Amino acid sequence: MSVTDDKINEAIWIAKALFDRKMGTGTSGNISFVHDGRMYISGTGTCFGKLTENDFAEVSLSNGESIAGRPSKEVPLHLTVYRSKDCRAVIHIHSTYAVLWSCLRHENTTDCVPSYTPYLRMKAGSIGVVPYAPPGSAELNSNLHSAVDKSDAWLLANHGMIVHGKTLMDAFAAAEELEESCRIAWELRKCNDCVMI
Repeated sequence: MSVTDDKINEAIWIAKALFDRKMGTGTSGNISFVHDGRMYISGTGTCFGKLTENDFAEVSLSNGESIAGRPSKEVPLHLTVYRSKDCRAVIHIHSTYAVLWSCLRHENTTDCVPSYTPYLRMKAGSIGVVPYAPPGSAELNSNLHSAVDKSDAWLLANHGMIVHGKTLMDAFAAAEELEESCRIAWELRKCNDCVMI
């Protein structure tokens, strides 16, 4: 089994785990990794719960052109992250609490999720907000491009999260921690007399 096969199998496992946790529903979301100058990304219209090795498309990292398969329309978002951060994997999902938190107005657009536990900073870092634009649009990618160097991970307004890692498992851990941190922050909005450290 090749290195690429190993990574694809790991990406499939992660996608299924996110699907089972209801963090990657329907045919939304995409996962990618880089290997030998190419980006391997889940294809357009694929479901995280049923991904196979044939559902991954290959894209050139240098020019963004498709080499094989039908890549997700969010390829530009993934390429923007790879070109700006020292990472080898990117996950974009529309998990419930990340989407809820992305719908709020945030004064701090470069670090919008409170770190009530130490793990958000450890696993994902600072979380920026990217202004809304339609999914797959050049405008959305332009908005991410303007925000990408100001934070470590991002909430796309009214849309979902983008996280990355040096490995697929690092990106998976960041996604889980960001969703959990958004859930905690959302629940604490209901609490009028919480004691904060």
